[in-house]
Amino acid sequence: MSKEIANPAAIELSDLTLRFDGRTVVEGFCLHVSAGEKMTITGRSGSGKSSIIRSILGFVTPERGTVRIAGEVVTSQSIWHVRGRMAYVPQEADLGVGAVRTILERPFAYRANANLRRDEHLLMTLFDRFHLPLHLLDKEVTELSGGEKQRIAIVSAVLLNRDILLLDEAVSALDKDSAMAVAGYLREQRDLTILSVAHHVHMLPLSEQVVSIAGGNSV
Repeated sequence: MSKEIANPAAIELSDLTLRFDGRTVVEGFCLHVSAGEKMTITGRSGSGKSSIIRSILGFVTPERGTVRIAGEVVTSQSIWHVRGRMAYVPQEADLGVGAVRTILERPFAYRANANLRRDEHLLMTLFDRFHLPLHLLDKEVTELSGGEKQRIAIVSAVLLNRDILLLDEAVSALDKDSAMAVAGYLREQRDLTILSVAHHVHMLPLSEQVVSIAGGNSV
């Protein structure tokens, strides 16, 4: 058995081409993210960064090319199984309504997460590391600032203990200190594969590898 088959990439995109309304947004894009690697895709607004993330999640069907997660090709048949390996945080996460504590408990009630239990110690650690005061647990989500919402969304994703974390401009509302705190914690997670999207890499300084894509509009 070849080494590539025995140890497949956590994320592999081959000749990925995405088209919307007759316009090619991404063409012939290739990417290899090893297990445990931290990688960031940068580029101008409209260059297709978010579309790449959405194709990995199966929300966008490629015009051409292949998406593989841990060696498994993403198809309409495999997508639900594949998504079970990933957690996703968009720029504006829809946290729903209710107290923060309720929001963080909600994903564990879903059938797909029936075998998971929320790690209370990890929750406390994340609040401390992300500069979130514990009294926010009893605060309504609608009362949070944009930066607090983004950090709560990342906390929620990390608590799911997935192999792969996808971040799409997920710290855009954070101040420098908060962004550095989040990046510092995520860098320490040796077994966690992270693919992030950012206009500029300094917005989330956690990656060993940076991929810049052309196209889009000036920012």
